[in-house]
Amino acid sequence: MRRSLGLAFMVLAWTVVAILIGTGTGHAAAVVQDDESVSGAKDQSQPVQVFILLGQSNMLGFGKIAGDQDGSLEYAVKNKGKYSYLVNEAGEWAQRSEVRNVRVMVGRGGGMGVHQNEWLTISGKNIGPEIGIGHYLGDAIDAPVLLLKSCIGNRSLGWDLLPPGSESYEFDVTDPKTGETKRFNYAGYKQSPLKWEVGTEPVPIEWYAGKQYDDDIANAKQVLAELDKYYPGATQYEIAGFFWWQGDKDRYDVGHASRYEQNLVRLIEQLRADFNAPHAKFVCATLGQTKHGETGNDGLILDAQLAVDGNAGKYPQFKGNVATVYANPLSLGGASNGHYNGNAETYMNVGEAMGQAMIELLGLKKLSLQHRD
Repeated sequence: MRRSLGLAFMVLAWTVVAILIGTGTGHAAAVVQDDESVSGAKDQSQPVQVFILLGQSNMLGFGKIAGDQDGSLEYAVKNKGKYSYLVNEAGEWAQRSEVRNVRVMVGRGGGMGVHQNEWLTISGKNIGPEIGIGHYLGDAIDAPVLLLKSCIGNRSLGWDLLPPGSESYEFDVTDPKTGETKRFNYAGYKQSPLKWEVGTEPVPIEWYAGKQYDDDIANAKQVLAELDKYYPGATQYEIAGFFWWQGDKDRYDVGHASRYEQNLVRLIEQLRADFNAPHAKFVCATLGQTKHGETGNDGLILDAQLAVDGNAGKYPQFKGNVATVYANPLSLGGASNGHYNGNAETYMNVGEAMGQAMIELLGLKKLSLQHRD
């Protein structure tokens, strides 16, 4: 296991980084050599433990990496002494050799685009919660770990990500400008369009309820069907858990916000069925800007996400296998629709908390949430 870097060592490490930047050799997110790892030995004979990450843009990740201003990951590590386990002895971003980070997404022309297929490290321009998640899981699990993120931005659970089996329903919608209330049919799985007034015929569009769910799940299954391509040397895997950070787009339609809890319950059950993983754990994070007691659509979504937590008692079947992370105290400002101002600390904090929640569901050793400094 890793040891946190002391303050004096951090100054030295980031001095090396500054020299690299000044000479044009690289930047703070310098590429780490394959033999530089922060991991301990893992039992490679065990099946790869797969964790599937789903949601919309904040799960995709918009936390800024580079920059000398507060809010970037570099600044948090260099100037605030946070997340020091992310840096190795050379002052570069550390790499784990037993936690694989894979991100796939539907391409513009359809099909699957592979955006990341690497050992867990800091790369590119932005991070999502996968960094905190991956380090916590890597520390706690004595087996290879694969983080498999399959998602895209601007998608709602009530429409784009609607799980199979979801039925159409009627809901009254009041126009805020005129005060007129009309009753609408909301699309069930595979129906189109999103909604249509009761008594009228629906006019389908080139999208259907659940299309993004189908695409994201198909892409995840494609990765698993070619496991060795995404986790070199692996021959077997187990679906150990799911991570879900979503809800922003559902805020803008009262019909979707009101139905969020029912849809979330079905999502959890459907994911387990689709991956033949009835015992896989599920961790959900709430929207960072929404506080306890909030009303309106935001409050409906928060209440729904808190309701599925196994400790809430509302769904006995989820006790001990579903957990919700209340993200508001972990967020450092901004809202989900503005990607929390790109603040990397928000993404790290939420990721660490989600990783910790998963560890507890798995019955593994409890770790500290103090960034292990």
